[in-house]
Amino acid sequence: MPAVIISFAESALRDLEEVRVWYSEQGVPDVGARLVAEVFQRVQALVDHPDMGRVVPEFDQPFLRELIHPPFRIVYRRDPQRVRIVRVWRSERLLRLPTADQGRTARS
Repeated sequence: MPAVIISFAESALRDLEEVRVWYSEQGVPDVGARLVAEVFQRVQALVDHPDMGRVVPEFDQPFLRELIHPPFRIVYRRDPQRVRIVRVWRSERLLRLPTADQGRTARS
């Protein structure tokens, strides 16, 4: 099987930037930089082993998988020739689908 292409959704890049900024604000920017680098390094394993992550339990969809890299959940969409990293969240957070009301504006 040929290696897959890895890409990052804007949401995942935003998550990583928030991690970096938070640790910087705590006065330990080196910790944030190290954690972000570890996430990128962990994701590289998906090039040769795209199915190594478990199916995300909240959704139970075979194409939506995650790697656990404490303290993070690296959530990705597995397509035939591509892996798209969609979120990098603290591992204690549960994923949720948007509700029907999200995104609607209030009407008077």
